[in-house]
Amino acid sequence: MYIILMYDVNQKRTGKMLKLCRKYLNWIQNSVFEGEITKVKLTELKIKAEEIMNAETDSLIIFKTRQEKWLEKEIIGKERSEIDNFI
Repeated sequence: MYIILMYDVNQKRTGKMLKLCRKYLNWIQNSVFEGEITKVKLTELKIKAEEIMNAETDSLIIFKTRQEKWLEKEIIGKERSEIDNFI
């Protein structure tokens, strides 16, 4: 599946959350990630994220779609990191 993930956590936890999400997804903007991920890996990511987060103040938002081709993306300005698709 293809997901877009965003988080909003306390500044003290931002570094840990950034490092965690970069293990699974492509970093496209501050606190925003995207990429292909399996259900198992997504479950693993959510469990690890919950260990970092404070459930009362922090949030994690995940948009899911079957494939990237079902999502139209427009970038205005500089893209943080280009995603290369190569085999």
